[in-house]
Amino acid sequence: MNIWVFAQESNGAPTTATLELLTKARSVGSVNAFVGGDASGMAGSLGDHGATKIYATGDLGGKLPGVAVSAAMKAVIDGGDSPDLIMFPQTYEGRDVMARLSVKLDRTVLTNNIDISVDGDAVAVTTPVFGGNVLVTTTFTGPGPHLAGFRPKSFVAEPSGGGAPEVVAAAVPELGAVGAAAVVAVHVEESTGPKLDEANIVVSGGRGLGEASKYEMIEQLAKLLKGAPGASRAIVDAGWVPYSYQVGQTGKVVKPGVYIACGISGATQHMVGMKGAKNIIAINKDKEAPIFGIADLGIVGDVHKVLPKLIEALQSRG
Repeated sequence: MNIWVFAQESNGAPTTATLELLTKARSVGSVNAFVGGDASGMAGSLGDHGATKIYATGDLGGKLPGVAVSAAMKAVIDGGDSPDLIMFPQTYEGRDVMARLSVKLDRTVLTNNIDISVDGDAVAVTTPVFGGNVLVTTTFTGPGPHLAGFRPKSFVAEPSGGGAPEVVAAAVPELGAVGAAAVVAVHVEESTGPKLDEANIVVSGGRGLGEASKYEMIEQLAKLLKGAPGASRAIVDAGWVPYSYQVGQTGKVVKPGVYIACGISGATQHMVGMKGAKNIIAINKDKEAPIFGIADLGIVGDVHKVLPKLIEALQSRG
């Protein structure tokens, strides 16, 4: 089976989600990567994780990535090099590209998946529904390319020791009026420490913190633990922290080694985003809070008393 992986980069290197998809893809077929931009800095890592060929658009010149990359993919497919399956990371850009390509190819797209299996020509994906309590397996029918998006942390990224891949130019065709929109400025939010969806330790705060200023405790604890701060939808909607901090069904899905939920009751939409953590610690003054139902360690107490003591203990250890 011929599989493409839409490869994204961050600071000149492939994203973790990209490497996860390449690792899974090579276990079920031959793998090519498709890059919206210059692939020279990523080629070695993409090849090491299973890509034997890389299609690269080159510098997009400010064009919107979703518009340009989907058009370039369509052009390569129309040129006769059509994959059986294209795997996308479930990111903003990944969703944009696969949605536009779905329309261009008139092919079904299945999103928010956590697993995939291939049996001959049959491709099936697994998707969690009803807050992750039920897993649904869906098999694609009809001709490919089949388009599927996957949550981060669905697979484990492992190098394969592959050789240097062939890099092939994938020209962006004339886009017409839809190509007139351009990126004129990019705001990069300042951050320190690991990214939320890649961190091994995540400390999240919820409405139980009481007010926006108290979120500083979450950030301080996360920094001491060399982890990343997160948040429930309630405090994101309240404007206490940016949307990029949100963990949950409509935010980021995280699977850290340790997840510490502080003042979070455990609404279904939040638990969908963190229930895959290896170890869950919950701090809440309500002993009936749903979060305790999935916690490995529950602390019934006021976060305003528990967190300062925990921070103090960690600081004393130097």
